[in-house]
Amino acid sequence: MTANTQVARSGGRLWQGLSLQQKQVVWAWAFLAVPILFYGLIRFYPTVEAFVISTTNWNLMSSPSFVGLANFKRLMADPVFWQVFRNTFLYLLIGTPVSLVLAFTIAYHLDRVRFMHGFIRALYFLPFLTTATAMAWVWRWFYQPVPIGLINDVISSLGFSQQPFLRSTTQALPAVLAPAIWAGLGFQVVIFLAGLRAIPTTYYEAARIDGVSDFAILRKITLPLLKPTIIFLVVFSSIGFLRIFDQVYNMTSGDPGGPLNATKPLVLMIYQTAFSSFDMGYAAAQTVVLFLVLLCVSLLQLRLLRDR
Repeated sequence: MTANTQVARSGGRLWQGLSLQQKQVVWAWAFLAVPILFYGLIRFYPTVEAFVISTTNWNLMSSPSFVGLANFKRLMADPVFWQVFRNTFLYLLIGTPVSLVLAFTIAYHLDRVRFMHGFIRALYFLPFLTTATAMAWVWRWFYQPVPIGLINDVISSLGFSQQPFLRSTTQALPAVLAPAIWAGLGFQVVIFLAGLRAIPTTYYEAARIDGVSDFAILRKITLPLLKPTIIFLVVFSSIGFLRIFDQVYNMTSGDPGGPLNATKPLVLMIYQTAFSSFDMGYAAAQTVVLFLVLLCVSLLQLRLLRDR
């Protein structure tokens, strides 16, 4: 009898000796092993490695040298970083509430539409399926001066002066934010519609029998029962705006993040530091900052759900 045969028989006896509940636990961990291994190698290991690299000075051409917290001290003293940090939170603080208010308003009224409801919903969802690069270049064309730019053409036809949009330090960020909001609007509308459809109609029927106004129904029934949906979309949208990259990179391709870093988000700064300057340690420190910001948003989500 070979050693492999003995091991197989021992394993068989061990398996037969397990109870049904113990076998279910073993099968559960066997199925969970694949996603755990995937997240361990693809997600968690690079995260830990980013923390390690952030404490080094590494330009890809030589071996990393340990510098401790020097990259973080350099980051705190970098005025460009604080400009980028401000831009990133402007994307978050403007984009999230504006997109959610627009999406809820559309979903609230679309939920009452019965004629061609599916077709209209598909039209709103279509931008979410469009590639961000193609969308960004189309919007960049919209913002061009006359006679190319559609928006300036309309403004000029109304008798107003043309606007610089992407060439302005004050207008560039809202100009980039507009297509980012428009791109994610369809997804938010569909999620809001699902949340509205999940609310039992008996609440609305009882409220109307009691003579409650539509505004009171919205404030006291619809919005409170939509709280889980709102929490999900707030966190999902916040993470999306904190990680904005495609629209900025493609709409300001001549001067990525410009003019004068007016549109540059943290993700773009990380990209340029790592793959243009090849300062991997400094880029890793910026990545750690972004990770901590995203972590705080996720913890906020858990806190809100726990309160729920």
